[in-house]
Amino acid sequence: MNASTVFLPALQRISALILGLFQKFLMLAGLLFIAGLVGVQSGRLDLEGSLVQQILSVAAAAEEIEPGDVAEAEASLSLDPRLQGAMDYVSRRYRVSTEALEPVFATAQDVGRELHIDPLLIIAVIGVESGFNPFSQSGFGALGLMQVVPRFHQDKLPGEGASFLDPVTNVQVGARVLKESIRRSGGLEQGLQQFGGALGDASRRYAAKVLAERQRLEQAVQRLGAA
Repeated sequence: MNASTVFLPALQRISALILGLFQKFLMLAGLLFIAGLVGVQSGRLDLEGSLVQQILSVAAAAEEIEPGDVAEAEASLSLDPRLQGAMDYVSRRYRVSTEALEPVFATAQDVGRELHIDPLLIIAVIGVESGFNPFSQSGFGALGLMQVVPRFHQDKLPGEGASFLDPVTNVQVGARVLKESIRRSGGLEQGLQQFGGALGDASRRYAAKVLAERQRLEQAVQRLGAA
């Protein structure tokens, strides 16, 4: 899994915002330069008519991009300390590079905030389901990090051409399946059992396994914090 091939939505938003600002700046600078030349040649330094309207239009468009938009996109790219510590632990335990894990953890952070799910719960499910192997496939046809079954969740794909084997897409879809399972079951443990296809297991072994994994992640974060 190569992080350079997994472009996060937040990174794309930042690129688009910066490019938009740069383009508007160039347009405004070009219009002002032309206006200056016209003014010098005509002996008039005042800007009138359509030229003024164009400059004002460009300026107004630039104002539509607020600093808060850029700040929000940047914030979603940086992992909070809790997830950063968990990623360091996962990197060592599963022998996966942090470069490959960064887009996975950033996506878990983003979708966790959106769906009001603990990102470490998402990470714990990934550890139990696939051991962080993005190309994992079960005999039942479940794919990827969170072992999503494509034929049941095509409606959750973020766009045309998206693949369940793409790590970011898989986490986005898998987190939504998990949220839906918890909501339908009315509780975390029962929701985990439904997600794991183990509703008939009265001992709730799957849920216990995921929650134990989350606890290990929490303990690893606490140890790193203490150190």
